[in-house]
Amino acid sequence: MGPGSAMRRQWRCIGVGVARPGRRVSNIRMKQAAEDIVRRATTAFNAGRRDEAKKLCERGLAERPGEPMLSHLLAAVLFAGNDVLAARGHIETSLANRPGNAAAHLLAASIARAEKDFDAALSHLDRAIAIAPQRDAFVEKARTLDQADQREPARQAWQAILKVVPEHQEAAARLGRMAWEDGDHAKAATMLERATARQAPASVWFDLGLVRQDLRDYAAAAAAYRSALEIKPDFAEAALNLGVALQESGDAETAMRAYQKAYRMRPDMFGSIAMALTSASHGRLWLDEDTLRRSLAT
Repeated sequence: MGPGSAMRRQWRCIGVGVARPGRRVSNIRMKQAAEDIVRRATTAFNAGRRDEAKKLCERGLAERPGEPMLSHLLAAVLFAGNDVLAARGHIETSLANRPGNAAAHLLAASIARAEKDFDAALSHLDRAIAIAPQRDAFVEKARTLDQADQREPARQAWQAILKVVPEHQEAAARLGRMAWEDGDHAKAATMLERATARQAPASVWFDLGLVRQDLRDYAAAAAAYRSALEIKPDFAEAALNLGVALQESGDAETAMRAYQKAYRMRPDMFGSIAMALTSASHGRLWLDEDTLRRSLAT
């Protein structure tokens, strides 16, 4: 008897009300309803309507408690809103009802890292990589090792990413920062210049400024700090270091304007500014603290 006969026999059984296939049809409908809610909630979330996405997920879960897709999406929505504890509960529910889902393990890892539960995060990441070795999982593992202060494994993880993806900005930036912390300023400069070859965050430009400053390339350091301030105008530390770099290059007037900007943003940086003004090779001696404060506040 061919496959067609088996198919006809199956549908006749369903037609007379055999219980198991009937439940299967009901489950399919419930899954379709959950998928519809997931689509609508995802659309709302991507449009910035987080509350709407949250309510849709909660409504779906009220009708079908523990549904893994809805639990996963609700965890993502809550995590985006910094409700880490609730997000963790929902992603664990999702994994309990749909084990072996790589995307769920990846989200669970990010949530665990946010709670500084690094062992749990690394466990989830190893599972995700074993199921589906995707770039995002390797990057998240490097971040987790970095944050857990497992310095050498983190370095190796970032190096592996950069070897496969030479243009990976975060890997180059982290390796540059590590090299600077190790005192290898030439390597740090190479990595950070690579990271800033494309549009980069203010923090990466700031790190490049630190490296160039340590290399005594003050003009290039000032350019890096200015780039950081263009991206993040309230970056007080960049304004302070810009002042130092300008002062070291002999441009005391422009340096003072940078210090004034830093002081306006962060008055508590007065001590650091006073030290920079008096200790740099082109520094000035301020005998009256009030006079200096008035000069900075101008």
